[in-house]
Amino acid sequence: MSLLPLIIGLYVAAALFALAMLAQLGAARVRWRARRRLGAGHRLLWALVFLLTALLAATLATALHGYRRLTGEALVARVEARALAPQRYIVTLDLPDGSQQAFEIAGDDWQLDARVIKWQPRAVLLGAPPLYRLERLAGRWNSVEQARSNPPDVHALDEPGLLDPWRLQQRLPASLALIDAAFGSSAWLPLVDGGHYVVTLAAAGGLVARPADPVTAQALRDAGWPTP
Repeated sequence: MSLLPLIIGLYVAAALFALAMLAQLGAARVRWRARRRLGAGHRLLWALVFLLTALLAATLATALHGYRRLTGEALVARVEARALAPQRYIVTLDLPDGSQQAFEIAGDDWQLDARVIKWQPRAVLLGAPPLYRLERLAGRWNSVEQARSNPPDVHALDEPGLLDPWRLQQRLPASLALIDAAFGSSAWLPLVDGGHYVVTLAAAGGLVARPADPVTAQALRDAGWPTP
């Protein structure tokens, strides 16, 4: 269940209670000028109640928004596999920027590797975006013997740009004090013909791979992969 409607509702409620507080303050001012001290005090009391309620609603909304950011996942890639022959596939990557890359790989599984910058929780709450750099797409063999005799197909995916947060973190650690860790992360799943997968980056972790549709999930279960 998405928390977004509840968060928006709480912010709206906070705004309405704030408006109600202002209305009570205006009414208290009118009564004070009319020398109706008791009525003015009554309105001020209600203004305080509305203020506290608005603050409570805004605090709850902010806390839920922070929790949503900490538990949220950013899309890294959509993966599609098409069989060419036994243990040989065309794997297509659709990236969030709209670009698409296709590679031929051999193996039982596909594996995506990336370098990841993990922010400290307070940086995530402040809105720091997930940082990663895709590095490789490779095939993977289930059999160790087959892996020893057949080197995997490995394809480079990206080259560092002018502003590489990985290198910047190494050279200027003091200027990026909100960085918690810099590490490599991999995600892999079995290759099935016509399979569709999605890879995401968790704010508090690394890459996560899942089947993108029920057909792929069933194909993975049929292949003996424990898919929810």
